[in-house]
Amino acid sequence: MRVVFAGTPEFSVAPLRALIDAGHQIVGVYTQPDRPAGRGMKLRPSPVKQVAQEHGLPVFQPETLKTPEARAQLAALEPEVMVVVAYGLILPRAILDTPKKGCLNIHASLLPRWRGAAPIQRAIEAGDAETGVTIMQMDEGLDTGPMLLKKTTPITPQDTAQTLHDRLSALGAEAIVEALENLDRLTPEPQDESQATYAKKLTKAEGEIDWSQPAEVIRRKIHAFSPWPTAFTQLDGKPLKLLTATALPGPHHDTPGEVILVERDGIDIACGEGLLRVHTLQPAGKRPMPAADFANGHALLGKRLGG
Repeated sequence: MRVVFAGTPEFSVAPLRALIDAGHQIVGVYTQPDRPAGRGMKLRPSPVKQVAQEHGLPVFQPETLKTPEARAQLAALEPEVMVVVAYGLILPRAILDTPKKGCLNIHASLLPRWRGAAPIQRAIEAGDAETGVTIMQMDEGLDTGPMLLKKTTPITPQDTAQTLHDRLSALGAEAIVEALENLDRLTPEPQDESQATYAKKLTKAEGEIDWSQPAEVIRRKIHAFSPWPTAFTQLDGKPLKLLTATALPGPHHDTPGEVILVERDGIDIACGEGLLRVHTLQPAGKRPMPAADFANGHALLGKRLGG
């Protein structure tokens, strides 16, 4: 097929590579304009642009798709289908109507659950047992179009947003190749609006831990916010980022946030219900490290974390 691909971050890379490997003719790659990044704030191409350049594919980086010029540019490519994965720009009706077979989106949830910006993180935070990817025909709504194909994966207690991101990116790659192979035979299924939920963007402030909550709720937040923007608490007036943890059963404790055990596998912290064993953490200005290594240099036992 003649495919136009639109995507920007690392999540979009595996689907682009899969379409190339499947033999589709990628007639254009749309991605966000280069942005300043790193200490020197030099302009950096998106991960998708880097892959496109590796393969000698034409790259387009418009600031908007709402102009007549943008529509004409896309129409000139004569795409049969446009595949959109975490692109970052709204596609107006004129763009949606340009490819002969429409625009397909790879969305990182089992729609209609978790429409919006942060479906991976919100699924972990909510304690969902599974998630997946949905191939959807795009319309002008926010992740509201008819569904063509789904693939699922369990969410384990060890999963962080990073591990789930990587797994869903690979699953999305598999799903879009399958969807294009069978496009004329797939039956679009409308989404059930009554089941829709919204995955709002994460904020740094949300990451602050409330130790009066149950350990399992705190564990889910830590894993949902890892690696970004990270869950955090206060230790001696300084922020301490928590990256991985396990929720353990335990008796009610009168001082949530108190470190009650330090051992090789981590540090146990009293919560409103149960105990949280923190395995990896990141002190202010330092690299991530095992919690036990951090404990070796700090007298943590009996200390109370939090504001």
